[in-house]
Amino acid sequence: MVSRIVLASNNRGKLAELQAMFAPLGVELVRQADLGIPEAEEPFRTFLENALAKARHAAQHSGLPALADDAGLCVDAFGGLPGVDTAYYATQFGYPKGDDNNVKALLEQMRGIGNRRAALVSTLVGVRSPQDPEPLVAVGRAVGEVTEAPRGEHGFGFDPVMFIPRFGKTFAELPPEMKNANSHRGQAARQMVDLIRERWL
Repeated sequence: MVSRIVLASNNRGKLAELQAMFAPLGVELVRQADLGIPEAEEPFRTFLENALAKARHAAQHSGLPALADDAGLCVDAFGGLPGVDTAYYATQFGYPKGDDNNVKALLEQMRGIGNRRAALVSTLVGVRSPQDPEPLVAVGRAVGEVTEAPRGEHGFGFDPVMFIPRFGKTFAELPPEMKNANSHRGQAARQMVDLIRERWL
């Protein structure tokens, strides 16, 4: 019976979001940093390969089942980039790493671009052990448009500039529980909860 799962992330926002969604399983999510596990290398060009590498790394170091998420923004006008480089997007343009600078750099790069369609993508991978031959994989996508300026107070990352047409609002303008229910990470987490319930518990 799985009771604890290591989350291969040090992002507190991500941990809080996922912990709320995993609560029904009665499983405790533990941040890898709290177990003294260093961050894994992420050398790959797809979310899936990076998430799998991070999950295997956390399982190897902890001896526990592990869960890793690799997520990013895929902008149509940029051929799907920044993708796996989303966290470091701002650094390509001389800004320090960080959410606010990522948003600033994106809006600068998109100035004058008509096609503003983009998707936030989250790939969640779960492994029972470092060598698990059957990783659980869940993918969530939230498609929207990049706004001209940030809007809203909630969320993190690109939430203030990700306009979701069916709500007529950015993710940062939605109440957190509504955002979590519809976000890329929310979709992936719901699938993962079902997979864990079906295969691991």
